[in-house]
Amino acid sequence: ALVVEPSRSFSAKNGRVDSEDRRSRHCPYLDTINSLSSFPTGRGLKSHAYIHSVQFSHHVFLNLHTLKFYCLPDNYEIIDSSLEDITYVLKPTFTKQQIANLDKQAKLSRAYDGTTYLPGIVGLNNIKANDYANAVLQALSNVPPLRNYFLEEDNYKNIKRPPGDIMFLLVQRFGELMRKLWNPRNFKAHVSPHEMLQAVVLCSKKTFQITKQGDGVDFLSWFLNALHSALGGTKKKKKTIVTDVFQGSMRIFTKKLPHPDLPAEEKEQLLHNDEYQETMVESTFMYLTLDLPTAPLYKDEKEQLIIPQVPLFNILAKFNGITEKEYKTYKENFLKRFQLTKLPPYLIFCIKRFTKNNFFVEKNPTIVNFPITNVDLREYLSEEVQAVHKNTTYDLIANIVHDGKPSEGSYRIHVLHHGTGKWYELQDLQVTDILPQMITLSEAYIQIWKRRDNDETNQQGA
Repeated sequence: ALVVEPSRSFSAKNGRVDSEDRRSRHCPYLDTINSLSSFPTGRGLKSHAYIHSVQFSHHVFLNLHTLKFYCLPDNYEIIDSSLEDITYVLKPTFTKQQIANLDKQAKLSRAYDGTTYLPGIVGLNNIKANDYANAVLQALSNVPPLRNYFLEEDNYKNIKRPPGDIMFLLVQRFGELMRKLWNPRNFKAHVSPHEMLQAVVLCSKKTFQITKQGDGVDFLSWFLNALHSALGGTKKKKKTIVTDVFQGSMRIFTKKLPHPDLPAEEKEQLLHNDEYQETMVESTFMYLTLDLPTAPLYKDEKEQLIIPQVPLFNILAKFNGITEKEYKTYKENFLKRFQLTKLPPYLIFCIKRFTKNNFFVEKNPTIVNFPITNVDLREYLSEEVQAVHKNTTYDLIANIVHDGKPSEGSYRIHVLHHGTGKWYELQDLQVTDILPQMITLSEAYIQIWKRRDNDETNQQGA
């Protein structure tokens, strides 16, 4: 067995060995490697690893930090090219050329356990109740510019963070996960997100957990903002790869409304006051929230509840600069309308399925009818912006679905593999191919759309 030692250390005088002095290029135990297990720190005479090597005749140990191999109980470093496959799985690296070719690759990789897989279309373990995070991480791993940035550690490893700052851990773990998901030489056709999720639990101060179902939109919003901040980004001036890829802008027009119980004359009078005039602010966004119409409660002849449907363009009308929506606060009511002024390279839609009441959360099951490709958003831009915005057409690349009840449902995701033009459904460890027309029948919750640039045409399989 190959036994993994999590960090390098030696015991005091009893058996301390200088690893530079005791090296072997030929270890008689290399042929015995057939599995991986993990052990606590140390290689000294009293360490768990040393005792285990004597008791069970497991002799080959790997230090996860230095990626050096040792033979115990003899305690010498093993140098052998046959071990490179193991170190590559633990710490995959990508050249610029390999990264540039990722979306042109259509061939399957073979894992060391014999299974075949497409790099990037890889299952993630559901440790207990983390499928909400898995779906978001899988979606983000299939956004090429974001993926490419994190595949190359040199892009972010020298970013300076304040002393004691833990948030950079998110950046490091996300980069490691990207490299494992896209590794063409994996041991198995799935990857564990455990280290990534431990960083999420720590950095979110347990807002998001592995053992308790979370909300995909809440997690996505927190994760993108946390990544942006950890990479040194600020709210207004300093940009990062996160804002370069996902950030758009809009104008928000707001008009205060008189209290509905006031007499008509008094309302009329108030509307002339400055306080009730429309104001406009420019605002940035990382995603657009699309509101669903209230689901009807009527049933058909067979007493089955009818699942309502709505076209995507109906719920996008919120952003046409004309449609007004009423917002109520504890004391006041406002009318708001929205107009987009900048469309990002990758646009995220969050479809608002959940409504929190005082006592419980309700889910709206309305199916959104959307085309998979060729969604033109030009009409949602202000006229002066339309003139400078050449490309306004988008194609879907990821679709996260929430199935079941609000608090105990499950998540799955549809992703487009750019190399083959085919769609795949991922639910934790399960990966299956899916026809594009089946995607539109699901209760879509989060979608990522890619803007077509210049003369780009649709590459998707229909």
